[in-house]
Amino acid sequence: MEILYEDNHIIAVNKACGELVQSDITDERTLVDDMKDYLKEKYNKPGNVFVGLPHRLDRPTSGIVLLAKTGKALERLNLMFSNRDQIHKTYWAVVNKRPPKHSDTLEHYLRKNQTKNKSYAHPHPVPGAKYARLTYRHVASIEKYHLLEIELFTGRHHQIRVQLGTLNLRIKGDLKYGFPRVNENKGIHLHARKLEFIHPVKKTLVTIIAEPPSDKVWNEFIKLFRENQFSPVIPV
Repeated sequence: MEILYEDNHIIAVNKACGELVQSDITDERTLVDDMKDYLKEKYNKPGNVFVGLPHRLDRPTSGIVLLAKTGKALERLNLMFSNRDQIHKTYWAVVNKRPPKHSDTLEHYLRKNQTKNKSYAHPHPVPGAKYARLTYRHVASIEKYHLLEIELFTGRHHQIRVQLGTLNLRIKGDLKYGFPRVNENKGIHLHARKLEFIHPVKKTLVTIIAEPPSDKVWNEFIKLFRENQFSPVIPV
């Protein structure tokens, strides 16, 4: 488990693709379970260990998961995640084609189909749908794939995957939303890259950054990033 940040109140980890964040119908071991064991061992805590989860990532997605170590921190983080302007979330997504614009803001109303565990985007409000908004920026390209940096303003079910799909942009490995092949690790190339927020207790600015998984495609984009070759990508 890669710890990205830890203090007395909060802890952030870099979740791997395929790792389950919280319990579901499979009753498999979760990130929260691993975190409880980690804290119990590290601090030699007797009895149960408190770990609060103010948000989550989809199982095939990698990147930052922020957890609370105290009830006070959890209560405040829950409020911060529900207020759209208090936690700034940046994602990286590898897609199969160039987006129609270098950057754009997408706004839809997403409705979840519980049976299919899939969401659908609508241009106007419909019963049961929730407002969703993101901004993407095309920052780099390699031979077959293109990297988008995404600022997420709302946190809806499968939001990035669904909204990019409205532009016929398919995230690498995301069979559920139209990419033709799964990745070997069963994950998708969607990564929670950065979280920035005011600490819920200390009231100081916290910036957390997570490296994407190591594979051929991610490594090529990371190389471009470290060589300062991100953005602007000139449209063709």
